[in-house]
Amino acid sequence: MYLSKEEKQELFAKHGSGKNDTGSAEGQIAIFTQRIEHLTQHLKTNRKDFNTERSLVMLVGKRRSLLDYLIKKDVLRYRAIIKELGLRK
Repeated sequence: MYLSKEEKQELFAKHGSGKNDTGSAEGQIAIFTQRIEHLTQHLKTNRKDFNTERSLVMLVGKRRSLLDYLIKKDVLRYRAIIKELGLRK
């Protein structure tokens, strides 16, 4: 796996409310962002890997859904996670 258990806990501790809080929207968005970056690098070298391409599109959709949920619930949390992860220009 590209992320070890410790790396995932570190991401959840940094972006969520604690290292064991795996259900927070911010933590899940951070994990999805890491996976998206990993799959993007894979697709740069393996252009014809269509299964990975499909997985990437699905992950982007899941992250978009979580971001939409977060913007409806709390705009300040949304802005904070966007700034931390650098998702917008």
